[in-house]
Amino acid sequence: MPPRKAPVPQPEMISSIGPPEAEAAARLTIDLSALQANWRLLGQQALPVDCAAVVKADGYGCGIEQVSAALTKAGCKTFFVADLSEARRVRAISPEAVIYVLDGVLPGSGPAFAEVYARPVLGSLVELAEWDRFVASENWRGGAAIHVDTGMNRLGMSAEEVIALAPRMQKENHGFTLLMSHLACAETPDHPLNDRQIRLFREIRVQFRGLPASLANSSGIFLGDSAHCDLVRPGAALYGVNPTPGRANPMQPVVNLEGRIIQVRSIAKGGTVGYGAAWAAKRPSRIAMVAVGYADGYPRAASAANGSPGGQAIVAGQRCPLAGRISMDLLAIDVTDVPESAVHRGDFATLIGGDLGVDEVAAFAGTIGYEVLTRLGHRYHRVYNGG
Repeated sequence: MPPRKAPVPQPEMISSIGPPEAEAAARLTIDLSALQANWRLLGQQALPVDCAAVVKADGYGCGIEQVSAALTKAGCKTFFVADLSEARRVRAISPEAVIYVLDGVLPGSGPAFAEVYARPVLGSLVELAEWDRFVASENWRGGAAIHVDTGMNRLGMSAEEVIALAPRMQKENHGFTLLMSHLACAETPDHPLNDRQIRLFREIRVQFRGLPASLANSSGIFLGDSAHCDLVRPGAALYGVNPTPGRANPMQPVVNLEGRIIQVRSIAKGGTVGYGAAWAAKRPSRIAMVAVGYADGYPRAASAANGSPGGQAIVAGQRCPLAGRISMDLLAIDVTDVPESAVHRGDFATLIGGDLGVDEVAAFAGTIGYEVLTRLGHRYHRVYNGG
């Protein structure tokens, strides 16, 4: 384990970041208690194996420090990040955690792994050779994961390459701490590739008896015991994305995004809104302009045009359609059906939250909740609750 360090302030001590609320165009509220509840639920789903947490991409846009602190407090002991910079941020928060770096070893980065006390996920024989040279030269005993490609065809060594490494397990200091792979289609339970990957990983795992193994991501946890192995590593589901598409979402929502209305204007029938005049009013309408745009991470592809309904927002408790193209700093909401007395300059419109979940917002834009979360902007006044 890495050396103990001084305690780090817990997220409740950091209640908000970003511009002051009075000056901010939007308010992003992140429910750390819901995040912790999601981690516990996923862990219970996979019992008796251990449950890690994937906190890459700035904790899926929610703040890697706050997320890591909340999950550490909940009992999480193993984290997965994309690169060393993220590993450093998690290490500062969780001095005793095991941290795996999914992107592996970049040329010459061995000393940085030792400094952070992080473990690379080795995805090629070239990486393994470089890592072995570093370990031998520095007598480093921090360990590393072996990534075997069982069908994703992204990162990872081939099954044949990994099986050829199995005799190394007979050495006292073989240097491996985890055998892992990644499911390509876990969100589609009946996809035939799931079974092929699980079977292949099981065959490889037999060659590495005694070495902990990990296969299941968020959706993989719901494929059952055959995918659980020794360690599950949920990511998006922790932050409220549905790991079981097509079924009720078992996860609690974590993010709530509200954009400030900075103007309410009336337009005549036939009047157009936004760039390209892509949306025209079919009746005399009232339009609420909100100071959030694609520069803040709200997807431009959710724009509304004639013949394309686009996204929705919640204003005064009522769902309303977007109007026109989303621009860099602004979006328009058609609030014609909301009582005029209920919509005012300075009010907040809910863009994500309530019954308007992150997956639905993603669907408006033809994308996935992962992308919506990881693009959450930094001009927001961020509020952290619970944890």
